Amino acid sequence: MFDKVKKIKQKKNKSKIVCLTAYSKNIAEEVDKFTDLILVGDSLGSVLYNYKSTRQVTLEKMIEHSKSVRLGISKSLMIVDMPYNTYRNKAEALKNCKKVMKETKCDGVKLEGGLRIKEIVKHLIKNKIPVLGHLGITPQTVRGKFKSKGKSVRERNRLLSDAELLEKSGAFAIVLECVKSDLSKEITRKVTIPTIGIGSSNNCDGQILVTDDILGLTKSKIKFVKKYIDLRRYIREGISKFTKEVKSKKYPSKKYSY
Repeated sequence: MFDKVKKIKQKKNKSKIVCLTAYSKNIAEEVDKFTDLILVGDSLGSVLYNYKSTRQVTLEKMIEHSKSVRLGISKSLMIVDMPYNTYRNKAEALKNCKKVMKETKCDGVKLEGGLRIKEIVKHLIKNKIPVLGHLGITPQTVRGKFKSKGKSVRERNRLLSDAELLEKSGAFAIVLECVKSDLSKEITRKVTIPTIGIGSSNNCDGQILVTDDILGLTKSKIKFVKKYIDLRRYIREGISKFTKEVKSKKYPSKKYSY
């Protein structure tokens, strides 16, 4: 666990860190061949369950999906998102993070926030639980429309301060979501731990996206999402062929029958 975390930290300023999400064993098996870090994100709420907010995702749901993902990972660092209202104070955070670590055998957890959670992060690190930070747009607490962060001087200073606080608290890396390019560059330069961007330019030490988005399985219109393949088309083709063979009695042939 700690060796994998150390390897991620050592990539700072040396090689780009590749990160993607996974919610099941089958996807994790394929993602694991290419990534340094796999996140079981609470984004599964919208991707799989059509929830309006990640705040609807429960700890139990995260644990069950994480158990499946664990079965598909052999080399990547596995991090699990801690759901909304599961780390409101040090005692609650430690109890729930220990439960996640024990039941899923993950390598660490991800928490959203800066100053608000610095003491919680310290407490988790003290208890040997690796923490990945998350700044910028924080889906669990955002209100209204998602807007990029770092436009005003006040916002820039707060994000810089939060990044430094997370580093000092012991986080091994920080996700920067929708942070202005020049600010993500400055944060990446100022902290000694890796930054992982999502909509925050290539100035970060690594990048993360939702796997379902890059495969074309979702209909995301978010600016930073790039679709690398239209998997839905291949799914349609396969199902169409199956349907035709069933109707024409070509399937199942003797080869596929007992």
